[in-house]
Amino acid sequence: MPDLTLLLGMGAMLMAIGAFAGVLAGLLGVGGGIILVPAFYYAFAGLGYDSPQLMQMCLATSLATIIVTSIRSVLSHNKKGAVDWGVLRGWGPGIALGALVGVTVAAQLRSEVLQAIFGGLAFSVALYMTLGNSAWRLGQAMPTGPVKWLLAPLMGLLSVLMGIGGGSFGVPVMTLYGKPIHKAVATAAGFGVIIAVPSVLGFLLVDMAVAPPLSVGAVNLPAFGLVIAMTLITAPWGAALAHRLDPKPLKRVFGVFLMLVALNMLRKALGW
Repeated sequence: MPDLTLLLGMGAMLMAIGAFAGVLAGLLGVGGGIILVPAFYYAFAGLGYDSPQLMQMCLATSLATIIVTSIRSVLSHNKKGAVDWGVLRGWGPGIALGALVGVTVAAQLRSEVLQAIFGGLAFSVALYMTLGNSAWRLGQAMPTGPVKWLLAPLMGLLSVLMGIGGGSFGVPVMTLYGKPIHKAVATAAGFGVIIAVPSVLGFLLVDMAVAPPLSVGAVNLPAFGLVIAMTLITAPWGAALAHRLDPKPLKRVFGVFLMLVALNMLRKALGW
């Protein structure tokens, strides 16, 4: 039985992580996974659960929370008629395929390699957040044929390797191909469900040599439950705050913060 002090400390850390992720998700519209993965890593490592598989647990537990938050988000957006179900149906199979490949790849990689992948991809996302222009376009309609079947699995694969939902890659892709931002955000919530469900089912079967208490495969149940509870409480606070503040400069500030997090992950991956 784990020490009670350790369990209380772990619970307090996870509640704080969930509260922070919820506020940022509501305030900036960023997916919680891009905050949760590094936060889980530092929390679990600080509690003594560092191992070559630690990043697998961080990715899997983050993706488990995304199932709940994405379903809630897509249902809310659908009430406003903002979800493009045609894009979801057309792109969903390719994204799910990429997600399954992502689980298979992640299960074979050491924590340091996954840290390096997360750091590199998170830095790219941060650059887009700070320097991206809403007027940029690659086309006026979502691609079909080979381009779609290249991009859809790639989005699923990269999202699983980062432990995130569909927003960080789905929203830029859709806006670059002419989708209005509100439809892109709403539809990307659906991508999150398609990415998270098959990947979490795969991660539940991963055998972990070292894991925090009450873990099933690579998913830590207390982290999942506490983070979901806190994000449901604090995300509306962030959304209310967003109506009183200009989110554009805040998003750029968050992009700089994410760059620092990404660089620190890369530093740790390199053993510095």
